[in-house]
Amino acid sequence: MAFLIVLAALCFLMIAAYRGYSVILFAPIAALGAVLLTEPALVAPMFTGLFMDKMVGFLKLYFPVFMLGAVFGKLIELSGFSKAIVAATIGLVGRSRAILSIVLVCALLTYGGVSLFVVVFAVYPFAAELFRASNIPKRLIPGTIALGAFTFTMDSLPGTPQIQNIIPTAFFGTNTWAAPWLGTIGAVFILIVGLAYLDLRRRKAAAAGEGYGDNLVNEPAPFEGGKLAHPLIALLPLVLVGVCNKLFTDAIPRIYGETQSFLPSVVGSAKPVVQEVAKIAAIWAVEGALLVGILCVLVFAWRPVVRQFADGSKAAVGGALLASMNTASEYGFGAVIAALPGFKLVADALHTIPNPLINEAVTVTALAGITGSASGGMSIALGAMADTFIANANAAGIPLEVMHRVAAMASGGMDTLPHNGAVITLLAVTGLTHRQAYKDIFAITVVKTLAVLVVIAAFYLTGVV
Repeated sequence: MAFLIVLAALCFLMIAAYRGYSVILFAPIAALGAVLLTEPALVAPMFTGLFMDKMVGFLKLYFPVFMLGAVFGKLIELSGFSKAIVAATIGLVGRSRAILSIVLVCALLTYGGVSLFVVVFAVYPFAAELFRASNIPKRLIPGTIALGAFTFTMDSLPGTPQIQNIIPTAFFGTNTWAAPWLGTIGAVFILIVGLAYLDLRRRKAAAAGEGYGDNLVNEPAPFEGGKLAHPLIALLPLVLVGVCNKLFTDAIPRIYGETQSFLPSVVGSAKPVVQEVAKIAAIWAVEGALLVGILCVLVFAWRPVVRQFADGSKAAVGGALLASMNTASEYGFGAVIAALPGFKLVADALHTIPNPLINEAVTVTALAGITGSASGGMSIALGAMADTFIANANAAGIPLEVMHRVAAMASGGMDTLPHNGAVITLLAVTGLTHRQAYKDIFAITVVKTLAVLVVIAAFYLTGVV
């Protein structure tokens, strides 16, 4: 019965997310419902002492990353830099390679720190124009954007500033550049296999005489060009984010040492505040890098940005609040579920997988799939079982950098089930339905999940990190 209660709570949250209800509202309902059925007297104490504590703790660490990332992405959009990057990439790769062009554009924006949701809105108009001109079915656009934005640049490539690559740093004491060779191997596998799949789908459609499509909705006006920034200037903020992230990652521990402490007040006898730098250095590095990127956009595109900055920044902060609160609620939900007797049965079942890396990968991707969120599922898994993962890794002689990379990549595997928020947003923006376009998104999801096994195999065969 304890196991069934936990399973029911997970299914309830999955169904609520699938039907479009707010996770911020239904995550505590699902968690406290499970507590009510297990130990009614603990509903209020668990809500305040565990759910809210974990939720606020997540926001304390990661909300600045969400907010700065959203503002940076909005400025890239308002400045026209995203349009300049798209136009330059199309000119470089050619219209005959429409799928490759859009994948590269999404990859550049995502790896540069632009939010996945911003990438969807920024790239879709150009993807639609390019696919229409190339007579490629519109239904392949969601799969193409998913490959470019939701896979290898989200959590595989070392140094990516996306939240999925940042969360493991707080649990494993690593940084965003963890296991660079393994991450690169996984990224290359995803890119090659994903492009091969999408090209196969394009060729089959062409052989069947299927074109772009008719009677479609949410069709943007064809991209007509216009006065755009030089592509090198447009790329500069993205490059700076990546470079500064690496520089700050190396510099912050040297500057601050292992810990920093200060007195919060000169009046009274307040205790000193002690900050363990190792646990926060990677997050500080990403925040600093995004600030540099924001300043760069303002320097080179002050006039177009300042005219719309008030409304644009409000929209960006609002989006960051919603995204971070969704994930934080799922984190609180995971903490409550992990405290219930039924979750111990789940954990014990997962412990039967003897290999530490396979154990971690299955746990993370399963919870990411159930919650429909890569960051949420990974937060639940690591929040509940990070100590176990670390102990198993140390016993097996596996570097924690490898655990970081496997966890990050596994989170972006089965998270893109039909109820995933990014998937729902992608289909809504493109004006397509799950029936029309989800098959290709799911195929890319399978490729991404297989890439985790490829990375694990590469580590055991070669020992490369």
